[in-house]
Amino acid sequence: MNIEKLLFPTQFKELAFDTLETLLALRRVGLREIVLSYIIPREEVAFVPFGGYLKEEEERLRNEARIRFEDWQRVLSSAGIASTIVIEVGDAVPRILAIAQRERVDLIVVGRKRLTMGESLFIGSHTMDILRRSPIPVLVHKYMVQFERSGETVSRVNDRIFERPLLATDWSGPSRKALEFILSLKGVAAKALVAHVIGSKLSKGLEQSELLRIERESKERLEQYCAMLREAGIDAEPHLSAGDEVRELLSLSREFDASMIVMGTTGKDRLHEFFLGSVSHRMAERSELPTLLVP
Repeated sequence: MNIEKLLFPTQFKELAFDTLETLLALRRVGLREIVLSYIIPREEVAFVPFGGYLKEEEERLRNEARIRFEDWQRVLSSAGIASTIVIEVGDAVPRILAIAQRERVDLIVVGRKRLTMGESLFIGSHTMDILRRSPIPVLVHKYMVQFERSGETVSRVNDRIFERPLLATDWSGPSRKALEFILSLKGVAAKALVAHVIGSKLSKGLEQSELLRIERESKERLEQYCAMLREAGIDAEPHLSAGDEVRELLSLSREFDASMIVMGTTGKDRLHEFFLGSVSHRMAERSELPTLLVP
């Protein structure tokens, strides 16, 4: 799974350009083009009461976005990365997904939402909607975050996200694709952490002998994944845990200083996932680290 072309939709919020700059590390592993996209919210220009369609307002917003993007393009060009600009009017989620399909990108990069007082989730409804509907891998970037740790508020800047990726695997097909993404990071990733959690739902009620068999097989699979990474030139270490998947993965990512989370997201149990959220979606919501989900 090589990332040669990615889509970077933005609303020009604070630190958007810093986020874009962190992706330039992928140039060393094949990134050649970035599609810069701005979606003008339909409600800002269309069918305004007593105003009809505000064509002049649309032109103003288009020009402002174009000028900002052209400034970014100079940086991308100097880094040897081609870029194109796409500005459209409409609803953000369907427009972003349509552009991603039309441009045949390998990855969609979306930003975190700004947390308000008392909130602990790093993504909003639009980003969750993209995660649920996208057939293309999505990276939820979180350039600068604040989060609670041991009762204290901690600030973190995620500016070297590809150095120590944590692969959280459940052995599914999408998890295998997530592994292939990390295999493509030779020369960028210094070490990969490969983790599997034996979930509480699986282990509850099992005979001890059956649990030991699952534990043994999980360790063997983890070693196989690590061997593949080492063979590709990326140092790797396995981590096996048990319990609540989200809590354990959050703990592992912090204890072993991961720089990002990489996970597959399966299509099984869609109804349950829609209402309660899959493990991968809850990790994207709750982890302070950038989270790449591979369908």
